[in-house]
Amino acid sequence: MNAISNVEFKRPIWQTAVILTLGFWLSASIVLDWVIMPSLYLSGMMTQAGFATAGYAIFWNFNRIELLSAGIILTGVLAMSKTHSWRAGTVVLAVLLLAVSLVDTYFLTPQMSAIGVQLNLFETATTTRASMSLLHGSYWVLEALKLLAAGTLLSRCWREV
Repeated sequence: MNAISNVEFKRPIWQTAVILTLGFWLSASIVLDWVIMPSLYLSGMMTQAGFATAGYAIFWNFNRIELLSAGIILTGVLAMSKTHSWRAGTVVLAVLLLAVSLVDTYFLTPQMSAIGVQLNLFETATTTRASMSLLHGSYWVLEALKLLAAGTLLSRCWREV
């Protein structure tokens, strides 16, 4: 009756780290993009003068977490590529995630907050609105690319044992 089984479902530590990091990052991105920001928009906070500063503070913190997550994912994928037969596309996806995080952190977020502050009194509202629409469009394209790449990478990591 007392049979002992040595069958284990064991993943390499890097694979577990990549899966957990991807899951955390995807869920945090979805909460920020589909819960927090729409709530702020619907509450009317985006029309207030201090929203650019508040938005920058929120995204400054989140972008740093994204950079850390992208670094962990890229390190894990590179470490696993030495021991597993990964496709080259897996490393490309990890590099793409890091690139999206870098663009969000060091280009889009500072540009959007700078436009939102409106330090130039001679700039018209239509110019500001057009610039902000272009940056928001770029942000959403990068977010869709990030979610697609992260989902694909999570699927590949989950299937590899």
